[in-house]
Amino acid sequence: MTLKTLIVDDEALARSRLRTLLRECRSPAADVVAEAAQGAEAQAHLQSMALDLVLLDVHMPGVDGIEVARALRDRSDAPAVVFVTAHAAHAVTAFDLDAVDYLTKPVRAERLQQALQKAERFLKERRALQAGAMQESVLIQDRGRAERVPLSEVLYLKSEYKYLTVRTASRSHILDGSLNEFEERYPALFLRVHRNALVARSAIRALEKYDDGEDAEGWALRLDAIPEPVAVSRRQLAAVREVLKEPR
Repeated sequence: MTLKTLIVDDEALARSRLRTLLRECRSPAADVVAEAAQGAEAQAHLQSMALDLVLLDVHMPGVDGIEVARALRDRSDAPAVVFVTAHAAHAVTAFDLDAVDYLTKPVRAERLQQALQKAERFLKERRALQAGAMQESVLIQDRGRAERVPLSEVLYLKSEYKYLTVRTASRSHILDGSLNEFEERYPALFLRVHRNALVARSAIRALEKYDDGEDAEGWALRLDAIPEPVAVSRRQLAAVREVLKEPR
């Protein structure tokens, strides 16, 4: 595995040293595809390209490394984050943000190689979990008949009265279950867009203004394969917009 890597540090010499050290790393190797001297510049790269790894400084002008990592935390396709900093004081915060490693400067090649190995393991484990979730199914029971519906076919789940509507491209099913359970168990598959609705991240096509007759300033999502829109609450708009920025 060759890790597509973004280096983020406000010091040009620090970025240059990391590039030099990465050339010595072989198992896995790293390919530096972009650099950033500021957090805002790093965020632009993270929105426009698919990356495996971010080597991230903490203290930078404007948006700092902690803010960059925090914005990545809920992305299902987020790269592995390794903090590289002269300060050890932020290590606890870094690991709370799911960083895979925390390196203090000056960085040694052997220690950087260990961090790359941790990043590789993290990415492989996450991809395996996501693949396993995609193969899972939900058991629908209706009038004495039981049917397994693959989660990969579910476009949205809505809470209506005491039941969930499970929508696929071909039909709707009724399930006795909890939205919170699906949200907690399958965060890589489903996104909360309303207090009563989860949508499949992979099915999201567009966000648009929506007039449901009650709120002319409302918003709704258009999903692949079905005509009906799914309402988005104002509280969830920012999260939905972040998902729309992710590469497909």
